[in-house]
Amino acid sequence: MRRRVLYTGRVQGVGFRVTARSIARAHPVTGWVRNEPDGSVLLEVQGPEGAVEAFLADVRRTMEGSIRSADQTTLD
Repeated sequence: MRRRVLYTGRVQGVGFRVTARSIARAHPVTGWVRNEPDGSVLLEVQGPEGAVEAFLADVRRTMEGSIRSADQTTLD
């Protein structure tokens, strides 16, 4: 499964990308994360469905104070 998530809120300058990378190491997933010019963060993750869901839940829990919205699209 592959999922793309656009995070908005105070997600740049708060260690979001580093945190997402660190969380990913605990899950059997691959992907990337980048800052967008509009101040959002775009993340793409792929792996087994359960692992992708668990990873995204961990990102949400860890960064909940910074995230205003997380618009998800399933790509595969």
